[in-house]
Amino acid sequence: MQAVVRKKNEQLESNEPNSRIEKKKTSEAEEKIRLRLVPIWARILIVFVLAAAAAVAGTLIGYSVIGDGKASDVFDKSTWTHISDLVNKDTTGE
Repeated sequence: MQAVVRKKNEQLESNEPNSRIEKKKTSEAEEKIRLRLVPIWARILIVFVLAAAAAVAGTLIGYSVIGDGKASDVFDKSTWTHISDLVNKDTTGE
C-alpha cells in the first residue's frame, strides 16, 4: 500500500505529463513559441521611415503633378510660408 502511495506522490511531484492529452497540450505550447526575425523596435522604426517617405512623396506629387509647380520648389521655405499665409489668411483678420 505504501509503495502505491509513494508512486502516486512521485508522479504528482514530477513535471512530466502522464497522459496523451497532457503530452499533446505541452507539445502544442512548445510549438507556439516563435522567434521574431525583425525586432519590434525595428518594425516601429520602419513604419516611421515609410510614413515620412510617403509624406514626402505625396507632397512632391501633389505640388508638381497636381499643382503644376516644380518638384524642387516643395523644399523651399518660401513655398511653405506662402501656403501657411493662404491657410491662415481668414483667421487673422475680421
